[in-house]
Amino acid sequence: MVASRSARERKAAREAGPLARVRIDLDGEQQFLYRISCTSCTARGDRAWSTHRAGGDNGYLAAMDRWSFHLVEKHPGEDAPCLAYLAEAQQRLHEKRGGD
Repeated sequence: MVASRSARERKAAREAGPLARVRIDLDGEQQFLYRISCTSCTARGDRAWSTHRAGGDNGYLAAMDRWSFHLVEKHPGEDAPCLAYLAEAQQRLHEKRGGD
């Protein structure tokens, strides 16, 4: 059985922790587009900092990796379940950038 969009949203919100606001939209190809925004940081003007990026790299893992990096950089004292996977996120980033 495939989890519903709202069930996926709840799971992602639990993993992201208390500073996150998670929303799942559908892209033009009806694929899930994960958006995780910070409840305390702003990016441009009064818009909340968010993991959303244009393009195909907006799945769960990509969004959660970006969110983990944001937490470590901007909120080092915060705790969230997703931080348990920080080493794996760093490895994926290293590989994506063409590291050894």
